[in-house]
Amino acid sequence: MSLRRNIDVERLRAHHRLMHRIRAFEEQALRGLQEKVVLGAIHPSIGQEAIAAGICSNLAREDILLSTHRGHGHTLAKGADPLAMMRELFGREGGNCGGKGGSMHIADFSVGMLGANGVVAANISIAAGAAHAIKLKKENRIVCCIFGDGAINRGPFLEGLNWAKVFNLPVLFVCEDNGFAASTRTVDMTAGEGPVARARGIGLPAYDVDGNDVLAVEELMLELREAIRAGGGPQFLRARTYRLTGHTGADPATYRPKEEVEERWKQDPIARAAEMLRQAGVAEAELEADRDAARAEMQAAYEKAIATPYPPAERAFHDVQDIGDPRVEAY
Repeated sequence: MSLRRNIDVERLRAHHRLMHRIRAFEEQALRGLQEKVVLGAIHPSIGQEAIAAGICSNLAREDILLSTHRGHGHTLAKGADPLAMMRELFGREGGNCGGKGGSMHIADFSVGMLGANGVVAANISIAAGAAHAIKLKKENRIVCCIFGDGAINRGPFLEGLNWAKVFNLPVLFVCEDNGFAASTRTVDMTAGEGPVARARGIGLPAYDVDGNDVLAVEELMLELREAIRAGGGPQFLRARTYRLTGHTGADPATYRPKEEVEERWKQDPIARAAEMLRQAGVAEAELEADRDAARAEMQAAYEKAIATPYPPAERAFHDVQDIGDPRVEAY
């Protein structure tokens, strides 16, 4: 690996810390699954941390983010509190959504996180709607919508990108391409040349980047962000990566050859960032301190979340819409 010229060491160090925080959170979330304090699925993003760091940490707090069922890293990078997130995973008091959303539906409007989404590609249409609202209100902010490569084969991909282009909306579409739609290789179920070609076919400027290189992701993100803010309309970024675990915490991923996964570990984005920092003169002890601090932070969040009580039973009926209930109007 060659050292980049003019590396901003402090910026790269910040990304290194953030990626360790994301991974440590995921590891504790998987621990919660094993210890049966998480009910439901956990979709870890281990191996994909550079995309969250390079994209979401370059959004302003007032910018809008929409994510997927694999959204812990994006949410953390946008500025959400890991303790509130851990409480949400465990269904406890003080969770981002009051313990009702769980892993796949975390939202935190205070940091512009409009929501993760368990429905593949559903966030693309929502992003177009949010961006259209921003344009109508003449607000100076943008929308970032992150989705997986499996989403490009679903209807909202065409609908959302088409709407965004027709109305020149301030939205960045990010395809987090890890090569798999759950347990199926996306290439086996995708006609044509893939996400970039499809986005260009709708008229969006579309680009491809190594999603395991946090500096490359950030560099392209900054260019596209400024193009959107300058009125350039929707932009599209495909970030190539690889999830180093199974689709969920319970997935042994036996559909992938062991040798393939071992080879992909050599492209671990955290390890790549650490190597660049070593070459820039950062001491090994400092790199280890980043890792240890992240692990301590997330372990503490785990323990505090476990000690947090469940919401009162009557809270189950809060936040439930009953306006327009047909059973009421019928009588």
